[in-house]
Amino acid sequence: MRLTNKFPTLFSQPLLAAMLLAGASFSASVQADEVGDVNVDWMGGDIKIEAVEDPKVKGVTCHISYFDRGLIDRVRNGEIFSDPSNSSIACRQTGPIVIGDIEMDEGGENVFSKRTSLVWKSLEVTRIYDEERQTLIYLSHASQVKDGSAKMALSTVPLFGQDVTWED
Repeated sequence: MRLTNKFPTLFSQPLLAAMLLAGASFSASVQADEVGDVNVDWMGGDIKIEAVEDPKVKGVTCHISYFDRGLIDRVRNGEIFSDPSNSSIACRQTGPIVIGDIEMDEGGENVFSKRTSLVWKSLEVTRIYDEERQTLIYLSHASQVKDGSAKMALSTVPLFGQDVTWED
């Protein structure tokens, strides 16, 4: 019986190039600024905290926290190219609110995306506008090609009673 190594055919150069290009095409829609980096264990695991300004809603900033797995932990768990799907979000008014052309349907609009694995998984922030309650809702969640994650966090920014400018 002849054993063959399937690794070269599974990760051939054209396939790897396609995977990397796919990853590049899903780059973040806005830039995040790292504002915190808390070391939580001796294996190099950190909690990262990033500030993200909504590109279509001036005056709103979201702070997102997520776990960045250290190299030792990645090797130990056999997940070299992936971080956990856990995240937290808090969004607040940080200036005068000026709302641009935002999606108004209940599916919302992607505000931020950050890869948490080589190709298949990312951390997403979706904005939804609750018109009846005059509230912006920001949902932090994992987006996966397969086996979606139920891990999520939610933050709201109330607009009621605020001086809000709507632009077209």
